[in-house]
Amino acid sequence: MSDFTGRTVFITGATAGFGQAAARRFARAGAKLVICGRRTDRLENLKGQLDVPVHALTLDVRDREAVLAAAASLPADFAEIDVLVNNAGLALGLEPAHKASLDDWETMVDTNIKGLMYCTRALLPGMVERQRGHVINIGSVAGTYPYPGGNAYGGTKAFVKQFSLDLRADLSGTGVRVTNIEPGLCETEFSMVRFKGDAEKAGKVYQDTTPLSAEDIADCIFWTAALPAHMNINRLEVMPTVQAFSPFSITRKTS
Repeated sequence: MSDFTGRTVFITGATAGFGQAAARRFARAGAKLVICGRRTDRLENLKGQLDVPVHALTLDVRDREAVLAAAASLPADFAEIDVLVNNAGLALGLEPAHKASLDDWETMVDTNIKGLMYCTRALLPGMVERQRGHVINIGSVAGTYPYPGGNAYGGTKAFVKQFSLDLRADLSGTGVRVTNIEPGLCETEFSMVRFKGDAEKAGKVYQDTTPLSAEDIADCIFWTAALPAHMNINRLEVMPTVQAFSPFSITRKTS
């Protein structure tokens, strides 16, 4: 199944990070691509670098009507989606809950939860009708393991994990697969976005470590999609070797 010639892959958040790396990985296997993102210039630049048929779609996944319209109006050559990679997502801020920005929380919910639901609901009926397809959601280890400042972000990724499992339950017998990929520490634009362009803060996240790369996660995405159709990877949790689970937090008296 490593030859994707004739198969169509729809990738959200394709302008950077996991999404861009996944587009390159599927292109190497011959897939046709629908690449989505908010930055048109980046989409067109990526499209020009790929030697496969590409439909570039400027799209904000938070816009429900735009998502539904885009899915309904795909060109005929790209209309039958075989793999949906729900990659668009972000973290904003690292403040404790009582200090966090409610606007940031809403943006994370709108993107990480609602955007993923909109894209899934728009493309899933076609997969079920054709009795084939694969929904690959990009979750996070933050959806399982809490850390200070993770609050709303971790909550959104916990939703992705449970939603993926419930999709599996709903789709039993349809031939449609569902996978939740849960990366740990990975060096992309993630921290730059989280800290709103503060390069110094973002750099400290990866200082003196060997984190995962976007290409590492793209390989994971591709591997799950390239397995035989009778195999489904429900969850794939991936951390760099330098990362492990946090110990329990215990507050001790200092006096």
